[in-house]
Amino acid sequence: MTVHIENPSTAGAVVHDLRTVFAAGRTKSLQWRLDQLAGIERLCAEQEPAIAAALAEDLGRSAHEAWLGDIASTKGEAAYARKHLRTWMRRRRQSLPLAQLPGKGWIQYDPLGVVLVIGPWNYPLYLSLGPLVAAVAAGNCAVIKPSELAPATSALLARLVPQYLDGDAIRVVEGDAQTTQDLLAQGFDHALFTGGTEVGRKIMAAAAPTLTPVTLELGGKSPVIVTADADLDVTARRLAWVKLLNSGQTCIAPDYVLADKTIADELIRKTVAATTQFRSAEADPALPIVNQRQFERLTSLIAGTRGAVVAGGRSDAQRLRIEPTVIADPAPDEPVMNDEIFGPILPVLRVDSVDDAITFVNSRPKPLALYVFTGSQQRGRQIIDAVPSGGAVINHIAMHCLVPQLPFGGVGASGMGAYHGRWGFETLSHRRAVLAKPAKPDPPLMYPPYTDRALKIMRKLL
Repeated sequence: MTVHIENPSTAGAVVHDLRTVFAAGRTKSLQWRLDQLAGIERLCAEQEPAIAAALAEDLGRSAHEAWLGDIASTKGEAAYARKHLRTWMRRRRQSLPLAQLPGKGWIQYDPLGVVLVIGPWNYPLYLSLGPLVAAVAAGNCAVIKPSELAPATSALLARLVPQYLDGDAIRVVEGDAQTTQDLLAQGFDHALFTGGTEVGRKIMAAAAPTLTPVTLELGGKSPVIVTADADLDVTARRLAWVKLLNSGQTCIAPDYVLADKTIADELIRKTVAATTQFRSAEADPALPIVNQRQFERLTSLIAGTRGAVVAGGRSDAQRLRIEPTVIADPAPDEPVMNDEIFGPILPVLRVDSVDDAITFVNSRPKPLALYVFTGSQQRGRQIIDAVPSGGAVINHIAMHCLVPQLPFGGVGASGMGAYHGRWGFETLSHRRAVLAKPAKPDPPLMYPPYTDRALKIMRKLL
């Protein structure tokens, strides 16, 4: 069912209806959960043309990028959860101390209740349905609030979700930022938000009055550290490929590069060449930007840099397009090095050593992702261990997001909590401790009034 929130009372009615459905118990069964996961898979498979068309309308994204960034990733998450759900749901037996015998202890995973998923505009299908995979795998009812900045995809979700999923237990609510606030004011059992750090703070503040737990995936400036012994051809290709995806409007895109000074010039040349090659089949090398506000923000970063624009830099205000741009050695204190870029701009800074690169990154807020290119796996692990981040990849970029066996989330300013695969199931479940004891034996020494002898025995046992 699709709902348009016109006032807070409408939001309250939506949440009330979902709580009624949840209380009836229908979402708790294994079969219901499997049916929803299979429905998400079918939605992705059967509606690929419609999804690609909506993403092209909202973001100017190609059909191939729509498949890679939104469709295949969503379908893969749902398929993985469906195959492993029975195992995830099993009770986990726990051993007991001698003093608690006879008895049995276990952990069971109970659904939380009603979950709110607040989706972003940059991957509006994947980052709405990916969290939904976790929500339904855990047996919850859910509200999906798609981004109003991707209206075609939001409308598509509103139309398709009731066709493929349980429309009584899973609702799509369209609207703007006020709609999100109205929903949060009702109180949920968990809210999962993907977006920028500043909006993340507002989400957390809005969730606080109702003590709604939150998972926040907030992005940030994800650095790339390139050592002197890295394979520069591979590094350049992977840098350019992921930076170009969705016009750089990806939360785990490489935000800036710290390259050993001995190879920095060569890396820049190879990255520019790879970018040119990857865009050679396009009539226009410039990339589409989601809206006027983002376009103006990005062009101001280019105009205000004190570094050298060694490639790209041109833009088209009428069509909201910006050429892939490489900036060499911008000043560390300028906006392009302090604000999350979220666009097709790649700063490259020379560093004297790996230690200097580590110091540079650690002097800034913890990033959502860290990427290290090196010829030594041992060196790669040493760098990873020295630099906190939400996730990390050695000799590639962003691929950890596509591995459902790995948790995905931020740390510090880049977010809190994690999901994907089993991690999402556990995040949106209550890990409930259960101790089952028999009525007998029931030793009298446990009850007052206590004798000295009883206290001595209790101290030894407990």
